[in-house]
Amino acid sequence: MWYHTAMPPAIDIERHARATLTIAGSADFLVADGAGVWVTNEDRVEKLRRDRARPVESVRVAHPCGGMALAAGSVWVASCRDLGLCRFDARTALLETTIPTGLADPAGELSVAAGAGSIWVLSDRSGVLSRVDPNTNAIVARIPVAPFSYAAVFGFGSVWITNTGRDGKRGRGSVQRIDPRIQQVVATIPVGPVPRFLAAGEGAVWTLNQGDGSVSRINPATNRLVKTIKVPGAKGTGGDIAAGAGRVWVRATHALLSAIDPRTNTVKARYGPPSGSGAVRVAGRWIWVTAHDVRKVWVLAAPTHPNG
Repeated sequence: MWYHTAMPPAIDIERHARATLTIAGSADFLVADGAGVWVTNEDRVEKLRRDRARPVESVRVAHPCGGMALAAGSVWVASCRDLGLCRFDARTALLETTIPTGLADPAGELSVAAGAGSIWVLSDRSGVLSRVDPNTNAIVARIPVAPFSYAAVFGFGSVWITNTGRDGKRGRGSVQRIDPRIQQVVATIPVGPVPRFLAAGEGAVWTLNQGDGSVSRINPATNRLVKTIKVPGAKGTGGDIAAGAGRVWVRATHALLSAIDPRTNTVKARYGPPSGSGAVRVAGRWIWVTAHDVRKVWVLAAPTHPNG
């Protein structure tokens, strides 16, 4: 079921941001670390703080790509050059190891998940979810999933992955839920066309569907699609989605940032102007937004009354 409401006017993000950082290179995917974030760049992963104009840490990684995870005191990031999972210490910023997992999408439009004492990465486009034990840095399971699955998130006691459907060319996609206790798919939920990135939080699992620019809301208690929300400008490749601070945040190429109110399933705020592709993450009370085309990173304050 589609939800159509009048769209709020776009807010100039430069005027609204609490901080604007100019970062050399191609700052892109993010993972929260306290109030700060780590961000992938061309040949490195850097730590940013909103009160510092330049990165405060930098770790050399061979072509880091995709959404990262923070777990077991480490940052976990895919390397599109080494086709594996890199681990570095979040405190010392020292690279520890690269695990040759393989990557389902060597182009880097993927995400890594952490939960149930493990790190999860989709490692083969034919349909393989690899489970890594952070105590041994070894792959301990390879779980069969639907083909053309690239992005993963952990929430509500499970791993959730998106299946783009026919390699993202046509047809509807789905979300699969994997129970880490039995290491099997326990639900397959149809969503919008070409779902790629997804988020867990604000009471639901959310997918950004690149085929039509919609966001699908899944109820984790029933494993059912309960809402489909149209987000203007969200159709197309790239983009990102995050849940937190009372909102679901949609980053898109043709619409810089949209904020969905999960109580009403409507777009509550929009930010512009469009600035190419990038990512979004919530870190405490701050929302971080990247735009690698213009080498900008913006930091927004969470809504004062997100449920108002």
